[in-house]
Amino acid sequence: MDLIYPIPTLKHPKPQPAPFNVDTVREDFPILKELIRGKPLVYLDNSATSQKPLKVIETLNRYYRAENSNIHRGVHYLSMQATQAYEEARLKVRRFIHAASEKEIIYVRGTTEAINLVAHSFGRQFIKEGDEILVSAMEHHSNIVPWQLLCEQRGAVLKVIPMNEDGELLMDAYASLLTEKTKLVAVVHVSNSLGTVNPVKEIVRIAHSRGIPVLLDGAQAVPHIPIDVQDLDCDFYAFSGHKMYAPTGVGILYGKEKWLEQMPPYQGGGDMIRSVTFEKTTYNELPHKFEAGTPNIAGGIGLGAAIDYLNTIGLDKIAAYEHELLQYGTEELAKIPGLRLIGTAKEKAGALSFVLENVHPHDVGSFLDMEGIAIRTGHHCTQPVMHFFGIPATSRASLAFYNKKEEIDALACVIRRVREVFE
Repeated sequence: MDLIYPIPTLKHPKPQPAPFNVDTVREDFPILKELIRGKPLVYLDNSATSQKPLKVIETLNRYYRAENSNIHRGVHYLSMQATQAYEEARLKVRRFIHAASEKEIIYVRGTTEAINLVAHSFGRQFIKEGDEILVSAMEHHSNIVPWQLLCEQRGAVLKVIPMNEDGELLMDAYASLLTEKTKLVAVVHVSNSLGTVNPVKEIVRIAHSRGIPVLLDGAQAVPHIPIDVQDLDCDFYAFSGHKMYAPTGVGILYGKEKWLEQMPPYQGGGDMIRSVTFEKTTYNELPHKFEAGTPNIAGGIGLGAAIDYLNTIGLDKIAAYEHELLQYGTEELAKIPGLRLIGTAKEKAGALSFVLENVHPHDVGSFLDMEGIAIRTGHHCTQPVMHFFGIPATSRASLAFYNKKEEIDALACVIRRVREVFE
């Protein structure tokens, strides 16, 4: 008998967003009350991972205290409760990104695994020798290396969409790179190291006019702007939970059903099968075909809780507030002598990357840490971006809706002191 897992119907009304108040929001994040080296925490490393609201923390606590069980297989009460919560979270994801069906929502560990899944399964099915895959010059390593591995295995060719000094893709060059050999375009929605918001809807439209599918890396987009995958018309969309206030170790691959049906499973094992004999295995229906083994159950349920939390605030309000914060941060950092912003695209979200004349980014980060200010320094898993700008690394302050202008002021103040020390 085929094992089919019932998908629950969400009965809870969609939370209505309340007026945005950053001080009220900050009360939801207990870690923001922590002292670091005796100083109030200023957390500006949100592109690496976001902090977690009480709603998510309490959801995880409740799951492990009262609901912990494996899912899908059990007929006992706890298993049914855990299954219900896990599959409800899948429906919340579907609604959050406006997918057409829960069959298009695949649980993975994060953006990296989602991209690797497509590289492995789509690549095995559709990429052959001489084919071309197109990425951009601003990709995270996770959207470069899987395609390099695939190209090496298949004898395919990786091509790169160039960008300008502002960190914007050259769209004319993009269109000219598409040929009859191009079998996939894989592009970041929002750059983690530059903050650039790429014109992904136009990228998809141009590719589709040639019959070419598109994967979007949405890891840095989902926390900051509303996503509608049907409006974007992308074929695949990948993102991580931990960057959108959910636990680590859980993420989502959205894929159009027509592609997922044609792709072979990524991994083999329990849950992704209908029947197994030593002679033949038949696979489960979507989305379970791509979900082998016991998943991160608590993480999936926590992702659902994070989505509930974001819905109570409203992504539109979050985007508007963060845009205001980004503008303020850009203006304040630009006033600092010797500071150069890296990534000055007209459309940006979330990130302020910079270099300080005669000061290594790691020194900047260390000075800020002594004042309780957390930023990220390094190449941010975008070494080709650093090479393009002729720098080894940047300092990156990345924003969330719980950050305040006063925290930007504190950042700018310490940077000025760092500059004085190294003069």
